[in-house]
Amino acid sequence: MLDQLIKGGTVVDGTGAPARVADVGVRDGRIVAIGEVTEEAAAVIDATGLLVIPGIIDPHTHYDAQLFWDGGASPSNVHGVTTVIGGNCGFTLAPLKAEDAAYTREFMASVEGMSVAALEEGVPWNWESFAEYLDQLDGKVGVNAGFLVGHNALRRYVMGPGSVGNEATPEEVAAMQSLLAESIQAGGLGFSTTLSRTHSDGDGQPVASRWATNEEILALCEVVEQHPGTTLEAMTDGCLDRFSDEEIELFSDMSATAKRPLNWNVMTIDSREPGRIPRQLSAGDRAAEKGGRIVALTLPVQVPMNMSFLNHCGLFLIPGWKDLVLGLPVPERIAKLQDPDVQAQMQALSQAPEAGVFKRLADFENYILGDTYSEANEGLKGRRVGDLAAERGQEAFATLIDVVVADELRTVLWPIPPDGDADSWELRRQTWADDRAMLGGSDAGAHLDRMCGAPFPTRFLGDTLRGRKLVPVERAVQLMTEVPATLFGLRDRGLLVEGFHADITIVDPETVGSELAELVHDLPGDSPRLTADSIGVVRVLVNGTVTVVDGKPTGELPGTVLRSGRDTDTVATS
Repeated sequence: MLDQLIKGGTVVDGTGAPARVADVGVRDGRIVAIGEVTEEAAAVIDATGLLVIPGIIDPHTHYDAQLFWDGGASPSNVHGVTTVIGGNCGFTLAPLKAEDAAYTREFMASVEGMSVAALEEGVPWNWESFAEYLDQLDGKVGVNAGFLVGHNALRRYVMGPGSVGNEATPEEVAAMQSLLAESIQAGGLGFSTTLSRTHSDGDGQPVASRWATNEEILALCEVVEQHPGTTLEAMTDGCLDRFSDEEIELFSDMSATAKRPLNWNVMTIDSREPGRIPRQLSAGDRAAEKGGRIVALTLPVQVPMNMSFLNHCGLFLIPGWKDLVLGLPVPERIAKLQDPDVQAQMQALSQAPEAGVFKRLADFENYILGDTYSEANEGLKGRRVGDLAAERGQEAFATLIDVVVADELRTVLWPIPPDGDADSWELRRQTWADDRAMLGGSDAGAHLDRMCGAPFPTRFLGDTLRGRKLVPVERAVQLMTEVPATLFGLRDRGLLVEGFHADITIVDPETVGSELAELVHDLPGDSPRLTADSIGVVRVLVNGTVTVVDGKPTGELPGTVLRSGRDTDTVATS
């Protein structure tokens, strides 16, 4: 007898093949039959008129901490995601010495926008090795979850506080190599690192990996090559705009040394910067020349952002803004912001060549005011700053500052994405067809009160079926299932094929989509986050067990902690 029979659905199997009406039979966590299935089943799901697709794979998340208090990985789970990859950007919670737990909590709050209170109350912090960390999650997750080993954790474990501000000695590099090997043998999926200037620790110092030499990074890539089923992930300054020659060479050398693919996050697509995409994708060509492979992650939807002048967000990353104003204590910050000369300096900095991709945030006329908190700002929610400035006879940035100062900087700001034009969407369509790029970059589990990228699968499906229709639904599904599964070498996942794990998402093509993001206080410590319910997600199965019914989690936790070599195969780079 089957455990589950999904009857009469339109199967989109993830290969890109045309959709077809078929039944899907599931037993012991695997797909055992596709076609006309007559065997009896303990449970039957009527999927008539619905799409039956492989579970979505999200290749760039930061659920490393959240899974301890939310094993389902919400809201990704209700948007059809069945597999997540964590440990990105060089940031992991293991290996960890007990005396570094507090530093790590402040670190994760700084680099990934997590709540210190949630980290303190929701995470046990009772492991040291990477093996012990993974063991803590075994049997407690509702999605399949794999984790890279982060460079910063390795450096801190070996070098302690000296990991910030210092190059590693040959002995320390050797110790990191040994620790990485041990962590991968325990199941780590590979190695991740960052050299991006956007990443600073809780003390405001560049994170530990930013002090590493290229020789140290390549020495760690040598370790990755020695273990099957592994991969690489990395970030540099150029990931946010355009790579330098040196960055392309480093990424190419990393991939060639490890003989593993390297993915990076995140490629922004904007028709006003037509040269950006060819430059970013050219890294893949250089890597291929050296025997490696580089893949850019890019999102298929625009992710709305919450901004404020009070809490860390993209505004703090505009070069010079933090040092000039935003890094000051709030009373001093407010005083500085009201100085016209400082305002002029801030605007100049936001338009300087060094601002790179953050110039996108400098279109102050096209900010929408969100929640406001003062009597002076009553009734302004939903107003566009440019319209308000015209009414007041002011310049837009001055108006914006007047509003946020009246709220003691608490005002929620919503910048209108500048890359929603038809030419930008055409560039996205072209990029999705390029094997040097892949869909991803949700950052789910991070920047919790600033952004909500987790709903990208349902939003993309809705756009594919009823919106812009830039690609057929078969290709859209393939981009979110088979393609990432292939890059990471995920064994028997990413397709609806007999013998594969029964990770299955069932959606209503007439309605599938996402609700708007809303701010809720449901994290440990009553901490806030942005989340969004799904629309039209009828069922989600993970390893054959139903985890979502009509957009609501069932509470079941059938996920697998993915371990390299056991659950992954080695992916060739050439």
